[in-house]
Amino acid sequence: MDTDTDTGTDAGTDTGAGERAAARRMWHLLEPVHAVVYYAPETYEEAAALGYGTAERWPAYFAWRAAPLGAAGAEETTAAFHSFSPDMVARYVPESWRIAAPDAVLAARTRAVTRTYAALLGPGADTPGVAEAATLARRVAGAAVPAGPLSAANAALPWPGEPAAALWQAATVIREHRGDGHLRALREADLDPVESLVSFAAIGAAPPEVFASRGWTPTAWEAARSRLAARGLVDAAGAATGPGRELRAQVERRTDELAAAPWRVLSDDEREHLAKALEPFWVAAIGSGLLPGVNTLGIGKV
Repeated sequence: MDTDTDTGTDAGTDTGAGERAAARRMWHLLEPVHAVVYYAPETYEEAAALGYGTAERWPAYFAWRAAPLGAAGAEETTAAFHSFSPDMVARYVPESWRIAAPDAVLAARTRAVTRTYAALLGPGADTPGVAEAATLARRVAGAAVPAGPLSAANAALPWPGEPAAALWQAATVIREHRGDGHLRALREADLDPVESLVSFAAIGAAPPEVFASRGWTPTAWEAARSRLAARGLVDAAGAATGPGRELRAQVERRTDELAAAPWRVLSDDEREHLAKALEPFWVAAIGSGLLPGVNTLGIGKV
């Protein structure tokens, strides 16, 4: 495993544990702020206005999330997203850009964010507290040295003028920075995309059927499980072995290490202030009922 990131470890005392825990806690708070937009009715309305089908969320999802990359092809999008099967990505990309250009998608995405939070928070979406939260989150986003294509592309976008949309944009930069770091951690662990999902399901992050949304066939899933079994990482039933759990713990630790760096720009008091300011967004997102109860990120499980 690479050791070029300062972990704060000295003479057997892990003084970096607090930074890692803080990064994970803030991710748990920011992820619903980001993710709820993909499920909101206002977002589906904006997608339909662009010409995307809305019988399922995937046609617009790939457009919303990949638009910062420009008119990316299927191969580039698959690599950036990592966990989706190439065949699934190819069903939607580059068709997404024949329906609407990336610039039009990004403009609609900002409208969707603004409308979603106006619906969830009402007048609370435009208050000094939201503006202050956006300012703090932007500082963190500005300190996030791009770790991969999605964090770099989102960091390069202009900032929306509306406070709630600016907060969402900052949350997106931060979560994509974390995600790009997570992909690095998975590569260091020698886990390919489908093995990453199978090994995550094996530790109980979510049932295997939840990961079916990523488009891998049963044959691909079983082949990945066999490869992991050959490495001693899962047993015959597909559950993680001791070494399998240890490897996944290393992946999560490495992810937190890489995600922690941008948060150093805030003092402890500022980070706590941001956490407090995020509460209405977090509560509104969770309380909306729009987010799935079990997710592929393992939040609440890992």
